[in-house]
Amino acid sequence: MSLFKPLENKAQSKSIAEAVAQTLRANLTAALATLIEAPSSRKGRVGSKLLLTEAEDGGLPLASLGSAELDQVVSEQAARFLESKADTRIEQVKDFAPALTEWSEARILFERIQAEPRLVICGAGHVGAALGKFASLMGYRTTLIDDREEFVNRKSFPEPNIELLAAEDWSEAVKTAVGTGQGVSVAIVTRGHSEDEQCLRAVIAIDVDYIGLIGSKRRTNIVLQRLRENGAEEERLGKVHAPVGLDIGAVTPEEVALAIIAEIVAVRRGGKGGSLSAWRRQRVKGEVGKRGSG
Repeated sequence: MSLFKPLENKAQSKSIAEAVAQTLRANLTAALATLIEAPSSRKGRVGSKLLLTEAEDGGLPLASLGSAELDQVVSEQAARFLESKADTRIEQVKDFAPALTEWSEARILFERIQAEPRLVICGAGHVGAALGKFASLMGYRTTLIDDREEFVNRKSFPEPNIELLAAEDWSEAVKTAVGTGQGVSVAIVTRGHSEDEQCLRAVIAIDVDYIGLIGSKRRTNIVLQRLRENGAEEERLGKVHAPVGLDIGAVTPEEVALAIIAEIVAVRRGGKGGSLSAWRRQRVKGEVGKRGSG
């Protein structure tokens, strides 16, 4: 059964635009389905929209594509679309609902409706500062936390989408910044074991999209083991990216930050983090091997 369902039509007078705004304010993820091509008998329905959300109850308006049967199959496909992590996709009805012959040639545009991604960075040292800058450039709404007030000043971070938070207590600051965790990635890049542990302990039980912990294998193992000994669930510990980041041979703080944001994007988009041209080198290597053995 789909985890997503059409929103109940409790306010017919509200527009789809208002419904989208309401979805974003509630920090929900939704799918907007638009009929962009229809059979000749239903041309008048082109442009019709259907909004679906993860919410288990109603509260936002629902439009219709012009057919209860079409609405049902599109709702089911919207759930699969959201699971794919794609932002947009155009599909023909016959490809996902071949039994609905009346609408087989219709084409549906699926669009993901979601607030801008958020990144909470624990630690505003060299790596954290560079990571905040990268994230800001990439459209992430970023919160940069440090217990050293001089490290989180507006002069150093003039970007309007970077929130600065001087922490009196790491745990409370991190919990406040993360909230429910929906749409949130967390990068823990503090200056020591104690600070790392406080931050990770604060978020380990929250369903965030991503948690990364900086440090060597030894350092990260120490922090994870401490949480394990204090009752943290193994399944949740297994989701922590530690050491954080993709392996790009990073050395400088900026390179480390690049490796981290690359991994965050890969997780968000469902990427593998490998080289896009690896297939070409493998093919060339194979051809050279064949010639050498011939």
